[in-house]
This record gives sequence, structure tokens and C-alpha cells, in this order.
Amino acid sequence: MTPRGNRPGDDNARDRRRDDRESAPNRSGEAGRPRAQGGPRQDRSGAGRSRAADPRAGSGRAEARGRDRDERRGAAGQRAATGRPDRSAAGRPSPGSKAAAGRRPHRKEPTDPPRTAARDVLRAVRERDAYANLVLPPLLRDLGLSGRDAALATELAYGACRSLGLLDAVIAEGAGRPIEEIDGPLLDVLRLGVYQLLRTRIGAHAAVDTSVALARSEFGAGKAGFVNAVLRRAGEKTPEQWVEALAPADPVGRLAFEYAHPAWIAQAFADALGARAGELREVLAADDARPLVHLVARPGDITAEELALVTGGEEGRWSPYAVYLDGGDPGKLEPVREGMAAVQDEGSQLVALALTRAELDGPDTGRWLDLCAGPGGKAALLGAIAAIDGFRVDAVEPAAHRAELVRKAVRDLPVDIHVADGRASGLTPGYDRILVDAPCTGLGALRRRPEARWRRTPADVRELVVLQRELLSAAWDLLRPGGVVVYSTCSPHLPETVSIVADAVRRLGAEQLDTRELLPGVTDVGDGPGAQLWPHRHGTDAMFLAALRKPR
Repeated sequence: MTPRGNRPGDDNARDRRRDDRESAPNRSGEAGRPRAQGGPRQDRSGAGRSRAADPRAGSGRAEARGRDRDERRGAAGQRAATGRPDRSAAGRPSPGSKAAAGRRPHRKEPTDPPRTAARDVLRAVRERDAYANLVLPPLLRDLGLSGRDAALATELAYGACRSLGLLDAVIAEGAGRPIEEIDGPLLDVLRLGVYQLLRTRIGAHAAVDTSVALARSEFGAGKAGFVNAVLRRAGEKTPEQWVEALAPADPVGRLAFEYAHPAWIAQAFADALGARAGELREVLAADDARPLVHLVARPGDITAEELALVTGGEEGRWSPYAVYLDGGDPGKLEPVREGMAAVQDEGSQLVALALTRAELDGPDTGRWLDLCAGPGGKAALLGAIAAIDGFRVDAVEPAAHRAELVRKAVRDLPVDIHVADGRASGLTPGYDRILVDAPCTGLGALRRRPEARWRRTPADVRELVVLQRELLSAAWDLLRPGGVVVYSTCSPHLPETVSIVADAVRRLGAEQLDTRELLPGVTDVGDGPGAQLWPHRHGTDAMFLAALRKPR
């Protein structure tokens, strides 16, 4: 799951506010992510080269070459016609930059709107610590981009954000200097250009010429020449040759470089895979694949079969309530607008279902609790299931604005919302079932947040594991003897998963249940007793879950 409530620190609070906006169901794609038409695909060479959702792909190589030629001619024609650098509105430096000082803004339309949009996304991520999937949609609207152009802008923006580590290494080599010595706005253009050269099917001439044109329009001929020189050096090697030249020698570090992940995250995945660490390449590749949109059919309102028929989707493999969509804006679907369905990863659905399926020692009195409820997806599914049997769910969320998101998600359901810290909720003990979907690093959902892999650090883990232990202990105090807690994270990182559970078993005397039995039909979730989902195996986020029962 994404990091959220009950987490100290201003930076984390900022993350939570942005995650809230990501979770709005009316945005394109799951958790608000707009979908590129035809996401990155792996190159046949196996070297991890991602193929962009280049809109020319469906028209054959001849059309692709023609588009590249037209782009080059367009850039050259503009230069020849004006005889001076383009000063279009799209190419202007951001407010406050040195290049902007002393001259009035122009109102000309950008000559390359898709790349302008992608460049502006990279700039917002770098300058404002923004989330790409929140910045891009309004840019697409403002520039009037749709169809192929929107798909190209999306692929370039998201792909470059994911690939920063690899791109920066190549740029530093081509520039002969550390990237810290390159002006930030210029670095954005270089990143965009190198991404096109190494990780898309866009022709080399088009990738270079369009990037040079972007630089010239904003910075003038001198810096455009620098961009041209760096990109031409970058294009002298294939992606495979750059990996050979720059990747670390150790196997995990090499794969991390090849698939543009921080080495510590790649090592965390390898550790979680254990004896199947040979799947690391597949795990890293899955983070660059475009995930399907997962819908959840609200029990009692609509079945998955009915939802699939209405939406044109496909019934899910694992959850009886899941439906897959290839893309589009789920917020426009009638079942979503009417509250009969919502966007929810199938792995998250399985976590909620596992809690309802766990065997209690004694009768179920119908007191259920979601201790970390924001933004409300799991609480809504629990509430819909509870309503069938006349039960109720309490949902705890410390942030008022996130509690409002929960309230919207659970409307018309038997769910009571409490704005409180889960570690000191003030609730009366005696719950039969408690879900602790704890704040975590979110390493299991990197495919949904293009820039996230470059923002997390090992220091985040040290802070979060303390919070995770405290929340699980608080849940234990609220649980009745014979009741069950399901602990889950959207991260496979062992310190956040099996280590937390082992500590609870040791400190609290918890009885750990075989969680695999709570996921009937779901295969390949590990050796137990916990369960680990993986995007490359299950098509879900990398959710971990474990069920603990309190002895009588």
C-alpha cells in the first residue's frame, strides 16, 4: 500500500495529501494514473530496453520513418524560417529562471506539444517534488492533446521518470561532468532525449533533433549545441553497450542499473524472492509494465460478471469481485459513478477478503475494524461484505481530509469513521476481526508511481517499521481473545513484512495462521505461513499479508 496516515513527519504528510488525489476514482487508470495507449514493452534482445507507446507503432516502419523525417524537417524548417532561436511559450524557462529575467513572455503555441508536456512533467517532478500522474492530465488538457499525441506524452513523461538513474549515468558520461553541474531545466531536456534514444523506438535523428529544438527554444543556440553533443554521444552506444560500460559488476546491481531501479530496492526484492531470486529480472521488468485497471464489484450491488458485461472488461483471476479493464477513465463508467464499483487493485481486494475468511475461535459478533482506513478502498469492501450479515465496521483514519475520502468511499455502507491515530484510537476493545493495512514504503506499487523508486531511501524503512510495530500492537490490544488480525503492506521488503510478524508472534504470543488457506485458488504465494503476491506472477501489486489469532 502507499504510505499514509499514522506516519510522523511533514514530508510524509505531504505524500499522504498527494496520494489522496491519486486515489480519486475519476482519474484515468487505476489510482489515478492516466494510461498510455500501448505501454512499455520489453525489447526482444532481453536487455531491458522498454519500447515506448509510440503512436507510430501501429502504422508500420515506413510510417514511423516518415514521422521521424517530418519531425526533423519541421525542426529544421522552423530554424530556417526564423533565422533565430524559437521563443515560443512552451519553450520559455520556468518563472524566476535566469533565462526568463528581463523579457516579456510570448504567447506562441508550442511546436512539439507532446514533448513539451513531457518536459514540463519532468520539470515539475524535479523542481516541486510533484507526482507525475497528477501533473500530466491537466497539461494534456491545456495543450489539447489526445489519442496518439497524449499517448506519446504519457510514455515519454512516465518512462523518463522511471528511468532517471540509468539516464543520469549516461548523461554524466556523455557530458563529461556530474549531473549536479548541469542546470536543472537543461537536464530535463537531456533526460527526455536520452530516454527516447535508449528506451523507445523513436528514431535517433528525431530524438536528437526534437530535443535540440526544445533546448534552443528555451535556452538559445549555445546550450542547444551542448544538448546536441551529449545526445549524439549517448546515441553512439546501444542500451546493451551502455549497461556493459556503466553497470556495477555484481548481478543484482547490474540488473538494478539495466532496469533503472535503485540498487537497494533491487536487493530488497531479491531478498524477498529468496530461493527464487532468479525471478528478479521479471520483478524489475514488471515495474515498467503498464498495469491493467482493476475494478471491484461491490458485493450486494453488482456481480463481477455483471460488471464485466457493463464495462466491457474481463473478470479477475483471483478475487470473486475483480474486473480488469485495459485502460480508459473508470470514473466515467456508470457503475463507478453510482457507487456499485470502484477502482481497487485485486491484491488489495484479496487482503480484505482474507480478513473475512479467517477462522475465529468463537462466534463472530460482527465487530470489525479497519485501523488504517484511508483512503477507504478496503473499508468499503469490508463494509459491503459486513452488510450482507448485518455486521458493522469501524474505520480509523488520523487525517481529517483522508477521513472524508473514506466517508465518500463507504457511503450507504455500515461503516463508522473515527478521526484518530490508530495507535491511540480510544475505541472499546473486543473486535472479532481487525485489518492493519500499515503505512509502508510502497515498494510493491512502483509501477503505479513513475518517480517513486527514486524518492524512497533505506532511512524511510527504519522510520516506518517502528510505526508498523506500534500499530500492530495497538490492534492486538483491541482484539478479543479468539479474534484475528490481518497485517498487510504494499511492500515485499522483509523488514516491513515477515520481520514485523515474527516480532508480534514473539512479543504478543500471537498464533500465526496459514494465510495461504485464506486465498483459495491463488497460487504461488510463497512457502507460508504468510502470503506474498507479485506483479509478475499475479498481476497485482506486491501485497504481503499475514493472519494472526489471539489465543484465549
